Formats: sequence, structure tokens, C-alpha cells
Amino acid sequence: MLDQFRGVSLVAATIAMGLAAGLYYAYACSVMLGLGKADDRTFVEGMQKINVAILNGWFFLTFAGALLLTAVAAVLHFRGDGGRAAFAWIVAALVLYVVVLIVTMGFNVPLNDRLEAAGDPARIADLAAVRENFEAAWVRWNIVRTLACTAAFGCLTWALVLYGRSGS
Repeated sequence: MLDQFRGVSLVAATIAMGLAAGLYYAYACSVMLGLGKADDRTFVEGMQKINVAILNGWFFLTFAGALLLTAVAAVLHFRGDGGRAAFAWIVAALVLYVVVLIVTMGFNVPLNDRLEAAGDPARIADLAAVRENFEAAWVRWNIVRTLACTAAFGCLTWALVLYGRSGS
């Protein structure tokens, strides 16, 4: 029974991590590139609306689920022959995802909050300055979390391979 929980937790963690990595990647290779070509008002208004829209249950399920499911998988794989080979890779994924959380909460969210505090784009006197104080830093930190989350996804994928090879 424990082996089933190990396998299910690892698959669920890998799926959640893959969804999170895909989200950050989509921002890096499409959303921010598209908004980067827009005028200042469209950029600021677009990001403000995106930052409100993303705060939904599906996002939180993935955002928190990647952390919680990976932690559960680590605990379940800590002991026992069936999960031991995968344990180090699960822990590596967990550490990498903690980096994602630190970057998100320490850099991207405060930038989002400052952008929102700038107010209604129709009333902002210097949209170019608001954008300049946001865009490059936000994109840079998003790339950091994209790389860390993708690496975490890779670690969990490899952990699945090792778990499968262990015959569990």
C-alpha cells in the first residue's frame, strides 16, 4: 500500500511541477515577449489585469500543489527500498522549487504589487517610468524561476524513472 502512495505522490508532484514550469515558461517565451512589443499603456494595463486574473484557485492549486506534493513524495520516499533511489532527486526538486517560491515572493510579487499601486493607467502621468521600473526586473526574475522550476521538473521526471526501475 505504501508503494502505491509513493508512486501516486511522485506522479502527482511531477504533474504539478510540470504545470508550474510550463506557466513560467509561457510567460518567458510568449506573454512577456508579446507585451514587450506593446505601447506603455497597453503593457501596464495588460500586466495589471494578468496579475489579478492569475489569482485563482487553479493557479493556487498548482503553485501550492507543486510544493506540497513534492514534500509528500520526499517523505514517502525517505525510507524503504521502493523509493530510496528517487529520494535525492525528489529533494533536489523540492530545494529548486523553494528557490522558485523565494524568487516569486521576494521579487516578482513585490514588482506586481508596485505595478498595481501605480494606479489606473489612464491616470498615470509617466507610464514609461512605471514600465521601466517593472519590466526588465520582472522578466529577469521570471527567467530565474523558469529555469529553477524546469530543473525541478527534470529532477522529478528522473525520480520517476528511478522509481520505475526499482520495481515498485
